[in-house]
Amino acid sequence: QVQLVESGGGVVHAGGSLRLSCAASGGTISSETMGWFRQAPGKEREFVATIRWSDNTYYSDSVKGRFTAYRDNAKNTVYLQMDSLKPEDTAIYYCGILRIGPYDRATAYSDWGQGTQVSVSS
Repeated sequence: QVQLVESGGGVVHAGGSLRLSCAASGGTISSETMGWFRQAPGKEREFVATIRWSDNTYYSDSVKGRFTAYRDNAKNTVYLQMDSLKPEDTAIYYCGILRIGPYDRATAYSDWGQGTQVSVSS
């Protein structure tokens, strides 16, 4: 079974940037559609971005134009480049593998990692 490990979170000021990584082990993710979601305290896990095996990408309206998802199949890793960060981007960020269902629904994904905390100060 594939295991995913997110990393790259941290504390930044508004307007700053971070790059999150989602590294896979125990199997290859090169042919998988991968999703990034986030969860703030007291809120449901919400869709951020999806990158298909074909490298097509989809983004939530709240991050479109600021975040970029991409993958490096040689490293079995997907990334989320986050620019122009805002305080409302503060959350734990998770990656998962799309199994069945709409790409913007958390219930469609499995094999979630443990998450990485992103905190953006104003």
